[in-house]
Amino acid sequence: MANEAVLDPADGGEPEHKGRRRFLTATTVAVGAVGAGFAAVPFIKSWNPSARAQLAGAPVTVDISALQDGQRLIVEWRGQPIWIVRRSKAILEALPTLDAQLRDPNSENADQQPAYIREQSPQLRSLKPEISVLVGLCTHLGCSPEMVAEIRPAPFDPEWKGGYFCPCHKSKFDMAGRVYQGVPAPTNLVVPPHHFADDNTVVIGVDPGAA
Repeated sequence: MANEAVLDPADGGEPEHKGRRRFLTATTVAVGAVGAGFAAVPFIKSWNPSARAQLAGAPVTVDISALQDGQRLIVEWRGQPIWIVRRSKAILEALPTLDAQLRDPNSENADQQPAYIREQSPQLRSLKPEISVLVGLCTHLGCSPEMVAEIRPAPFDPEWKGGYFCPCHKSKFDMAGRVYQGVPAPTNLVVPPHHFADDNTVVIGVDPGAA
């Protein structure tokens, strides 16, 4: 059964920090966009298997052709929200400058991403520099953090370089899902197994070469 995802401005919507329970009870798959200028945007349609197949771990194929810089597409796999984000050039340039502030900047915790992700780029934690794929659940208590992708001062960090903030317990992650030091979350956000079937198609749940 197919689900449809639609791009919506995150700034004008309700915060996502109500957590996993609200996500799991949602009947549609939503797409968040950070910043202004997204009033008129196309639908993104992706194939999703049945709910029973998802819980069993069936792969989810996602069309990312309409995803623009600073936008996030959210799909569901194994009952978890999966964030697919197109990162801007400015975000990619900022990520290496944050290493000294992070708990695991080089992704040394093997449980948080597949080995091929770490080998590809331990700082970017992605197969393609501009496309990030993460499980959207805080590693502290499983809340769903907010995406605050703009590089600008934020109430929780005057030198914010973009990333994810969990208002429930104040955990912070950069735009690669790497956790900051001194916050409750103990580890980086999880990168799920995935690969690119082509430039515009991400398959969640299947490692490269295993399709």
